[in-house]
Amino acid sequence: MVAERYLPPWFSVAPMMEWTDNHYRFLARLISKHAWLYTEMLAAETIVYQKGDLDRFLAYTPEQHPIVLQIGGSNLENLAKATELANPYGYDEINFNCGCPSPRVAGHGCFGVRLMLDPKFVAEAMSVIAAKSDAPVSVKCRIGVDNHDSYNELCDFIYKVSSQSPTRHFIIHARKALLNGISPADNRKIPPLKYEFYYALLRDFPDLRFTINGGINSIDEVNAARREGAHGVMVGRAAFNNPWYTLGHVDTAIYGAPCSDLTRRQVLEQYQVYGDSVLGKYGLKPTVRDVAKPLLGLFYSEPGNGLWKRKADAAFQHCTTIKSFFEETLGAIPDSVLDSPVGKPPSDFIDTFANLNGILPPPYTEREQDVLYA
Repeated sequence: MVAERYLPPWFSVAPMMEWTDNHYRFLARLISKHAWLYTEMLAAETIVYQKGDLDRFLAYTPEQHPIVLQIGGSNLENLAKATELANPYGYDEINFNCGCPSPRVAGHGCFGVRLMLDPKFVAEAMSVIAAKSDAPVSVKCRIGVDNHDSYNELCDFIYKVSSQSPTRHFIIHARKALLNGISPADNRKIPPLKYEFYYALLRDFPDLRFTINGGINSIDEVNAARREGAHGVMVGRAAFNNPWYTLGHVDTAIYGAPCSDLTRRQVLEQYQVYGDSVLGKYGLKPTVRDVAKPLLGLFYSEPGNGLWKRKADAAFQHCTTIKSFFEETLGAIPDSVLDSPVGKPPSDFIDTFANLNGILPPPYTEREQDVLYA
């Protein structure tokens, strides 16, 4: 079981289309050992119709555990087939997308957040997925859709899905979705956050586990949410746009692990080996640009960041290896930035960790020591 192998998902990185791919997840795991990572959403039909090329969509490096596969779809047969095909890859959880407001998904595709209007189907889908998987299952959803946005309607969705399927974990994006008239980007910021809905779920469904998502962008905010009782916190674009500082304190400030002296230079040395090993693995893909994309936020707000990005943009035009890409671009970044560790977590992290988890930092149990110090 997952619980025997990994620490709980107190912190996770949200599934983001065209962002949380294999390359990003490899980088994220170099920085944080304990953050839970999610794949991009994969449509069940993609898995089923590409079953001759499954590694391209489902394979990942073993270091990426704990990792969650997010599936989307509205056809029970395809969801069953897709989950069965994915099962041998050994994901640590299978998550069903009931939160994406994209017109391609919720509109033409008739899945994503639109499924919140049909909890009976979602329960059936979760039962089918669970039956075909060795991993636990979860649902990621919003707090409502269009005018179906009352707390009672959210409770009805949670109750029906949890009582009619094995689903015990819900990731709640604390905004409703508007299906007509605004873009997916606007759907991430225009509907107001209603954290009170999330915390009410904790009260009203004490036997379920809820992760909060939406508007939380720093480790301080993560721990503030957990102090309020959140079982887990999911962070989205901040973990991509500023991975060094967002992920760099996760293990210490959230999981209580020993401080690390890891530097960006060490991360890049390991990433270079990985990157050059995967270039062109699938014909012309991935390219140097594809592999280097997750690195573009690594020097967020640091001296030389602007020049580094300009050099990177030029290097994408002709570099054929990650090694040559680094040789051409990293001169923009001062050695002091490359060689400084992420630094200590906030000074009160020990008290925070103790208060949140009901335990003190070391000594840990034998299993916790194995995980934290591995």
